[in-house]
Amino acid sequence: MHIPDGYLSPSTCAATYALALPFWYVASRRIKQLLHTRAVPLLAVFSAFSFVIMMFNLPLPGGTTGHAVGVAVAAIVLGPWASMVAISIALLIQAVFFGDGGLTTFAANSLNMAVAGSLVAHWTYRLISGNAALSDKRRVIAGAIAGYVALNIAALLTAIEFGIQPTLFLDASGTPLYAPYPLSVAIPAMMAGHLTIAGMAELVITGGLIAYLQRSNPEMLSCLSPFSAAKPATVSGRSTRFLWGSLAVLVIASPIGLIAAGTAWGEWSAEDFASAEGRHEILRASGDIAPPETVPSGLESLSGLWDAPVPDYAPAFLQSSHAGYVLSAALGVGLIVLLFLAISGFIDRKESTKTWSD
Repeated sequence: MHIPDGYLSPSTCAATYALALPFWYVASRRIKQLLHTRAVPLLAVFSAFSFVIMMFNLPLPGGTTGHAVGVAVAAIVLGPWASMVAISIALLIQAVFFGDGGLTTFAANSLNMAVAGSLVAHWTYRLISGNAALSDKRRVIAGAIAGYVALNIAALLTAIEFGIQPTLFLDASGTPLYAPYPLSVAIPAMMAGHLTIAGMAELVITGGLIAYLQRSNPEMLSCLSPFSAAKPATVSGRSTRFLWGSLAVLVIASPIGLIAAGTAWGEWSAEDFASAEGRHEILRASGDIAPPETVPSGLESLSGLWDAPVPDYAPAFLQSSHAGYVLSAALGVGLIVLLFLAISGFIDRKESTKTWSD
């Protein structure tokens, strides 16, 4: 679901930035006070969890891959606005440092996974859980379904963004300039794997974490939620340590994500369109509908816009792809933590300066 540079037209990218900016603005205002509290480690750990869980590629129908996002559990624990920030920061680190998702398409990816995913998960969870007690199994079911629905809504939005490109943006000969497949191909290709394998992964991850939190620290299920009076201070150190410990285990286990062969649908490189092997993979994953004879010119020109320092989570100085994946996961987690600390520190200094001047 990480749309690379070149798959969306500049005007589409501009529209997604225009749509995302109000959500980012409101979210930043909503969570500003949280950045002065013990909530900062929670924001960081859920952002880092999303970053790492997205590295676990799953084999999907058609020889493609997909992944869970971790957006539902973030929305349930942090609330939808804080979840938007946490997931957006994970996506930003992926795009800037690892080339997973583009810079021009960062807003589109954030709209799909961070914004829509958080809101859909939040409201689905609220609708199903109702006024059930924090320890009620109904909340586990609600969380699991919220994860499944949120991931598939994100996948559907991605498919639509892909699918409208060849309708709206063609060259003089009628060849698509950007993403080459229409809605009739993009939606089935994207949804086949997400309605089944990837969606079920998100369902299991979310339900499992909710079940654990019910036993260990049920207050965390609503500590930052806008429909609860609980405070961040109610979060036990034990639960926070468990989350960081679980994250460390995921970092070490991240090379499992290398087992799944193939490329996520709609994330092929320009070189894939030009090679026989790449074209066969694209054909197989797209319902045996052949891609354009040549690389879409807009896709080709924008795809090289940014050279990530560690492309594809593979540091150039390491011979082992497994070691490189673990190092990349650890680096991503570290960058997310540093970014949250920097944001929190900046806000603290700004508030201190304002208080001093007053």
